[in-house]
Amino acid sequence: MDVALAQQVLAGIQKHFSAVASVTFGNATFTPAQIEASFQTLIDLRTAVNDARTATQAKLATEASQAPPLSRQLSAFVAYVKATFGETPDVLADFGLKPKKAATPLTIEQKATASARRAATRAARHTMGSRQKADVKGTVTTIVAPKGGT
Repeated sequence: MDVALAQQVLAGIQKHFSAVASVTFGNATFTPAQIEASFQTLIDLRTAVNDARTATQAKLATEASQAPPLSRQLSAFVAYVKATFGETPDVLADFGLKPKKAATPLTIEQKATASARRAATRAARHTMGSRQKADVKGTVTTIVAPKGGT
């Protein structure tokens, strides 16, 4: 909505309809004072929205400039708290942090499956270790000399 247009229409109403008792449009009859009040409400609403938007944009700009170093400081402090109180879950909970989950040991079946999958993946990708790579040698069957030699 264009506030400038609404303000101009309001000025036009005050100039050209001030002596009129009522105006009929949109299947209703209004006094010029009612029309002025309606349009003024519309102008006030849009102005309030624009002011709020400007304030929000200013706050967002402030946050964008100040938040990164504060976030880094928060992350560093959380790391410090975890390092200091990592073994005491009650103290970590006071800071809103969860203790590190203990690794669940794999069963023998899971270990065997993992080993078989690793071997299959290495075979499928032709992955070799440094010693296996060292054993690979190329062979030259024929030497082709370039033409137009020197």
